[in-house]
Amino acid sequence: MGASPDDATAGQPQIRMEGTASEQGRVYQAAGDQTITQTVNQMVLPDAVLRPVSEVAAPSRVVNLPRHTGVFVGRKDELASLEAALQGGTEVVLAAVHGLGGIGKSTLAARYARAQAACLNPVWWITADSAAALQSGLAGLAVALQPELATALPLPALAERATAWLAAHDGWLLVLDNVTDPADVAPLLGRTLSGRVLVTSRLGEGWHRLDVQVLRLDVLDEREALNLLTRIAAPGLSRDGSRAGLGQDLPTGLDGAVELVRELGCLPLAIEQTGAYLHQTRLSPRAYLELLRKQPAMMYGWAARGPDSERTIARIWRLTLDQLTGIPMAGRLLRILAWYGAEPIPRTLLASLDTEASEVQHALGELAAYNMITLDSETIIVHRLVQAVARTPDPDDPHRQGDAINAACGQASRLIDNALPDSPQDPAGWPAWRMLLPHITALIDHVPPDADTATTAGLLNKIGLFLDGQGTVTRAIAYLERACTAGERVLGGDHPNTLASHNNLAYAYQAAGDLGRAIPLHEATLADCERVLGADHPLTEVVRDNQSALGDRREV
Repeated sequence: MGASPDDATAGQPQIRMEGTASEQGRVYQAAGDQTITQTVNQMVLPDAVLRPVSEVAAPSRVVNLPRHTGVFVGRKDELASLEAALQGGTEVVLAAVHGLGGIGKSTLAARYARAQAACLNPVWWITADSAAALQSGLAGLAVALQPELATALPLPALAERATAWLAAHDGWLLVLDNVTDPADVAPLLGRTLSGRVLVTSRLGEGWHRLDVQVLRLDVLDEREALNLLTRIAAPGLSRDGSRAGLGQDLPTGLDGAVELVRELGCLPLAIEQTGAYLHQTRLSPRAYLELLRKQPAMMYGWAARGPDSERTIARIWRLTLDQLTGIPMAGRLLRILAWYGAEPIPRTLLASLDTEASEVQHALGELAAYNMITLDSETIIVHRLVQAVARTPDPDDPHRQGDAINAACGQASRLIDNALPDSPQDPAGWPAWRMLLPHITALIDHVPPDADTATTAGLLNKIGLFLDGQGTVTRAIAYLERACTAGERVLGGDHPNTLASHNNLAYAYQAAGDLGRAIPLHEATLADCERVLGADHPLTEVVRDNQSALGDRREV
């Protein structure tokens, strides 16, 4: 589905009081069915204020919803779940849709609400990201129900009257969008007796106290994501997206679309904004991918012109992390996890972190509550685009400072090195190796070779040994060659770890049948070991034995 709608307050009636500030201050609140007769500068409040809310019928089709974007794909199951959760009855029914920022919560809610406008009245949208915004939205509802109240009551009194009206009537739908704290909406929900209330929030926890049915929204599937991208980037497609099959019948100029939606992790907002950017710039998906990899900070912060041009993925996740500034470990953990793969990360990987375990677990719980990660008892999953943004420096973002990101990379390298079994050749450790392998390879892929450290050089050597032992010789050679280069640059060519990498690379060449490179490297490594370490050093003896018996695989 497309990007989340605009701030709905733009479409709500604006509350304005006539007169001076002192005159406005003398207007008394009219709450619910209270009978109030109060003059202000010899003006009597209109009869509408005195009328019980139970006798106020809603005008026909009172609808306040965000603009209709016209781009909506998939989500049939999610809409069905939402409709089931909000089946009307004699009591108020509540549902909360939560998920990662940019996942499409508001768009799903708007789609549902628009469909309900034919049978429910009023259908009213409030951007409820603060208690003040909620009050303003409720005041707008009061004015929509009784326009004559716009200049008769102050904003708090209007909000109170709207709340009383909702409590006295049924057959309405209230959407509270982007709620940041369940406590902000709890008083309102506690007073609504019938009707339907739909809440959207990035926060997935804290709703149990309000007896709310909670629905978690996930990313689009790959076919839906491709459909959305092609419909926006190439608007000539049919509305049913029939030409947007995976890799089939794609319009000319959309080469690389499948790879692009995978790189974006099928996140709706990222797909929608990328499609709009492709349409505006006339770039192909493959050209956009190249820019994304070369200049990630710039591409994550840009969007096409339009009402959502300021709402980029980098900005919305910064807002989420702003909510967690009281838990510094949360941002640090996210930056560390950003260097691993998008596959499940074992929680045990964090065991050697130089922080109290309780602080780590608390920070993980808070990140999960805001849907920045997905957590279970054994593993952590981070969306690949969250990872990409979190490891991309931005001097204007306090959560993505270059020094902090570099420190997190070093910490991620040390954590995974500490978690590896002692020997890549011991079958008892192979399950752990296979579980950690995607995270080691992701880390190595994300770190430029010229930024390798002694730790990454050691990881390269270890992963090369493991892959060689598993028969994946070509990949092993690539890692071992990089290990040798990194060792020579960081540790020096005479360091024992560098010499060990040379020995292991020689055997990988031999396993690949490349004796033209294997034999000279064996000879050079032995000469270096004898010169630097001496003829009787254990490493020298291993290298000598390996050279004299090339068939005896003794790797170090």
